[in-house]
Amino acid sequence: MNSFINYGRQWIDDNDVDEVIKALKSDYLTQGPAVEVFEDTICEYTGAKHCVAVSNATAGLHLAVRALGIEKDSEGITSPNTFVASSNALIYNELKPVFADIDAATYNIDPFKIKEKISEKTKVIIPVHFAGRPCDMAAIRKLTEENKIHIIEDAAHAIGSVYENGKKVGSCVYSDMTVFSFHPVKTITTGEGGAVTTNDRDLYEKLKMLRSHGITRDASYLTSNPGPWYYEMHELGFNYRMTDIQAALGTAQMKKLESFKARRSYIIQRYNEAFSSLDHLQTPLADDGNSCFHLYVVKIDFKRLGKSRKSVMEALRSKKIGTQVHYIPVHTQPYYSKEYRYTYGDYPESEKYYESALSLPLYPSMTDADIERVISSIKELFV
Repeated sequence: MNSFINYGRQWIDDNDVDEVIKALKSDYLTQGPAVEVFEDTICEYTGAKHCVAVSNATAGLHLAVRALGIEKDSEGITSPNTFVASSNALIYNELKPVFADIDAATYNIDPFKIKEKISEKTKVIIPVHFAGRPCDMAAIRKLTEENKIHIIEDAAHAIGSVYENGKKVGSCVYSDMTVFSFHPVKTITTGEGGAVTTNDRDLYEKLKMLRSHGITRDASYLTSNPGPWYYEMHELGFNYRMTDIQAALGTAQMKKLESFKARRSYIIQRYNEAFSSLDHLQTPLADDGNSCFHLYVVKIDFKRLGKSRKSVMEALRSKKIGTQVHYIPVHTQPYYSKEYRYTYGDYPESEKYYESALSLPLYPSMTDADIERVISSIKELFV
């Protein structure tokens, strides 16, 4: 009997389980050495100088914006084609979210559209590496150098991806900070979890403090030091710590990242070959070999196909194949319409993309038989 193929899921093997068990049997379940080992592993892989592991990527985005100390009522620019966390992080820090439309080919934020949105109030840009494909960071960096604007990369989809210059996403060669996600549908997982990388020592220290209630025991920050019990709260921080259990899993997962990337690339190659001849279906822009893809999104002209997206998703689900839509444009969400007066028509490329987008299953534990099931089921819908 065929099992259900979701659009994404984790790969957990015996080595992962063994590392988690070691953590469970250790003296520390949280605030122990495993977190620092995981952070060092991410630094070694990405080339960043510093890493701060956090409870999830939303927390990472929140802290990254907060660490910059941007004046309230300033503006930040991000993509409408993303999960709401990217722009919510601006609102959490009392900044106004401003969107710049996407490039029709890559589905990433368009640097030319960013330029149109920059104002005197713009203090930070949050490019989103959608589906794992890096944004044109060289062009975005050039814009910020001209205007003295910070950059926080939302790389929730993109651990393992590489820029055109050969540097890894997360190295922060173009940005102040980069934020990763380790949710189970992402390329590696810690269950829930995230991380922020940076090359700026001051930002690193600020992130660490904010991650743990704004509290420090570091003698260099203390106003006095009466004894070993003593600590001080220097910032209004949060409890965004990662546990040692999660970190142990993350370190084990990092050892498989390159193999995960290779398998994802293979699946995409099979999909592209199989779907290239289908009318009314557009495969993603060809893989340049640099992207570690989190999602495989096809664009379907549902009207010409003569089927609704809902009926296509239901037909695939009846065959035990899960799909998803990434994403409903953030500016169309009721909260954003109510609070910021955004509406349909504001960002036509994102809206056009959304109307035709469908994410198909993509994860490394898919078997060859699973891949063929997806391919044959899609082809049946286009007969």
